[in-house]
Order: sequence, then C-alpha cells, then structure tokens
Amino acid sequence: MPVLPGAEPFRHEGGEVGVLLCHGFTGSPQSLRPWAEYLAERGLTVSLPLLPGHGTRWQDMQVTGWQDWYAEVDRELRGLLERCARVFVLGLSMGGALALRLAAKHGDAVSGLVLVNPANKVHGLAAHALPVVRHLVPTTKGLVSDIAREGVAEVGYDRVPLHAAHSVRRFFRLVDGDLPQVTQPLLLLHSPQDHVVPPADTVRILSRVSSTDVREVLLEQSYHVATLDHDAKRIFDESHAFIGRLAPSEKDQGGKKGSTSGG
Repeated sequence: MPVLPGAEPFRHEGGEVGVLLCHGFTGSPQSLRPWAEYLAERGLTVSLPLLPGHGTRWQDMQVTGWQDWYAEVDRELRGLLERCARVFVLGLSMGGALALRLAAKHGDAVSGLVLVNPANKVHGLAAHALPVVRHLVPTTKGLVSDIAREGVAEVGYDRVPLHAAHSVRRFFRLVDGDLPQVTQPLLLLHSPQDHVVPPADTVRILSRVSSTDVREVLLEQSYHVATLDHDAKRIFDESHAFIGRLAPSEKDQGGKKGSTSGG
C-alpha cells in the first residue's frame, strides 16, 4: 500500500549526536516531522521511522503488534549508535512508551529521553473487554488530531484496529514493569488538556522511573499532539537545550550533510 502523503519516514545525516524520534499509536512521522527538521537544521543526526502497519490504512495495522513497532525503533537506535557518539530518544504518546523501553533495555547507550504526553495505560472499562471484543468488532473511533491549533491536522487513522489496541495494552503493561530500569536524564513535557492520555500516565511514569535528572514542563496551550500545536516551538527549543546540556561539545554542530524522506 502507498504511504499517506506526509507520513513518510525522515532521516538526516548530521554530526556525532543522534536523535531517534518515535511517533504514536495510529499516527505517523508527520506528527513529529517539524521537530525532526528543527533538530536536523541544528546539525544533529536524525532518524524518524514509520512504524510497521502505520501510515497506510488501518487494515495494515490490524496484523501488527507491539513487537513489530518496538523492533523497528530498536533497529533504528542500533543504527544510530553505530554512527554517533551520543544518542537521545524522543517520543510522543505511545512513542514515549517505546522510548522508555529502549532506555530500559539499552541502558547507558541512550544518553537521555524527551517524552511528550507519553502513554502508560489503556484506560476505561472498554480496555478490559479488548481480549474478547477484538474478535467481534474490527475497529473503534480514531484518536488522531487532538490539536488545539485551528487548521492543523494529524496524518493518521480515523479508526483504531482493536487487535492492535489489544497489543498496545499488553505493551504498556510491559513498559510499566520496565520503568524502574530507566535511569537516564528525562525531560517530560505534557498537556493538562489532553483528550487522549490522562495526567495519571505522566504521574505514574515520573513516580516509577529511577532517573534523578528529571524536568517536567507543562504545555498549557496544547492538546495531545503538542508537537503540531501551539507549544511546538517550546518543545523544540526545550529538547535542543536539554540535548545541548548533556552533550555540550556537540551543540550546534552545523553543517548539513543532507536529509532524506521516504522508505
């Protein structure tokens, strides 16, 4: 299936500091593309992959699960570690959960984490019915485009495939168990007005990670997809400053080597 316009992966070969960006459940790289380009313009090496089953049609996602999505970002991280002296992992929503698992499993190889409205749990009574309902009903209403800024839309699915939703619920449970193994510096930015991920997820993550270098930032003007919302520039600036503080010799490396989009 052809990739939806704007949902293509993005890569940029920059300097010795690398960043891996992980998009969210039923979303696409489009939600993080401005952030990726911002960091690429400042000389970082950037990888923003398209997760399997995403960015085409929801039927393609129905036959994928968390193991597929995690394997993709794990592969991208290993590639960055081969080319870069320091690597940071950034994530939105489920992408934040993917980032946390990468940090737990790769330890000091990951230099720091930046999470935007990270998800930790599938909430509500419907979540408990997923193991059965997914065999009876293929989809439910979508989650994309929770954005306060007018005229901005997220490229993703307008339906949630329930087999995939069941898999992400299992994944969140797994990541929750991993949280004490997360020790890296952490910048967590979240929106008080988020209609997809409740504040309880942020509270849970911050209470369970073992990181001692932690900064929490409120995104007062944005909804869930804050990377495309009113606070986007603040996210970009805060993340760049965070990376620059932890990898000071590589800040503003400059000198583009070129960027690519597409598979």
